[in-house]
Amino acid sequence: MNFDLPDEILELQASVRRLSQEKIKPRAREIDATGEYPQDVFEAFRDAGLTGLCIPEAYGGAGAGILGLTVAIEEVTKYSNVTGLMLLLTRLPTGPIMIAGTEEQKQRYLPGIAEGTTRCGFGLSEPQAGSDVAGMRTRATPDPDVEGGWILNGLKCWMSGVVQADWYTVFAKTGDPSSRAHDSITCFVIDRDTPGVSVPRTDRKMGVRGVDTGELLLEDVKVGPQNVVGGVGGFRLAMFGLNAMRPIVAARGIGLAEGAIMYATEYVKERAAFGQRISDFQGIQWKLAEIATEIEAARLLTYRAAWLADQGKFTKEWVPHLSMAKMYATEVAVKASGIAVQMLGAAGYMEDHPTELWYRDAKQLTIVEGTSQVQLGLIARGLLNHDLWWD
Repeated sequence: MNFDLPDEILELQASVRRLSQEKIKPRAREIDATGEYPQDVFEAFRDAGLTGLCIPEAYGGAGAGILGLTVAIEEVTKYSNVTGLMLLLTRLPTGPIMIAGTEEQKQRYLPGIAEGTTRCGFGLSEPQAGSDVAGMRTRATPDPDVEGGWILNGLKCWMSGVVQADWYTVFAKTGDPSSRAHDSITCFVIDRDTPGVSVPRTDRKMGVRGVDTGELLLEDVKVGPQNVVGGVGGFRLAMFGLNAMRPIVAARGIGLAEGAIMYATEYVKERAAFGQRISDFQGIQWKLAEIATEIEAARLLTYRAAWLADQGKFTKEWVPHLSMAKMYATEVAVKASGIAVQMLGAAGYMEDHPTELWYRDAKQLTIVEGTSQVQLGLIARGLLNHDLWWD
């Protein structure tokens, strides 16, 4: 058993760490304050080859897999959760295509993401169907004028990168609208310039400002059979892409927790109170020790989950291990950011320090791509079905 990262991943980690310190750390507060998309950071990612980390080499990517992207996101998110989201969006919408797409779809959509010349978004949630995916109301009905074609109508919401995206992977009901079966849902890839596609509004968010989140409206959007991903009713295949995303979201949690606790640790080492440094108090030391242990536990869960996903182990029997990483790491991020604010006291609540930024950004991670409660349900189901078992 070897717990060391491969040499090529260690080299990637070191290079992304330098980029993060030089390009992201100085920009993090400004990105949050203005809410403007950090095009300069995206270009730095593109120039460093980071937009293609998880894209196979056959389609212009680096072929670093889920683990490579996980390690990179951990590094950038130490300073800005927004930049971690930017890298995450190279995998979330492309996942269904990489796993279940046709060769034509892969050749058409993946190289642009790898090269950083196009961006993409992922449309699953709806106003009444967030965690309840089967409750979606977006409909795809057969196009009477085109054999194998479809006409889509519906509204997707809370879509990250919706403004910047050049294309979207979108899910819609192709079967009985009242059906809750997975085979009644189909995944489509839709170009931004397709007639009937619009972005009617963007959201005002508590945190993670800088990458727009908003609605995608589909009004009589016509697509051909070449836009169907994984076959009609192939939602189960598309779900594999979501399963494989768990360690990538978890990496955002680890990076944020590390950034917050490193900052708080340096602060308490220098700040005096009651005639001594804050770090000299045993209560402070124990709190730091506890959260440091939880961060390392989250890292082990996350790296293992990334390793599993890279082996194609993102089917039902592996879901508990993937969900554990996402649930635990993101909850650790919330805890760590809270501890950081508390250790700085009133100063931690002010914009003079980045702790309040980490505190606001952390909560989002426990909600996106399956809430902590959804992950707990998946873990429990795995245990009850003996997918997770120790005998």
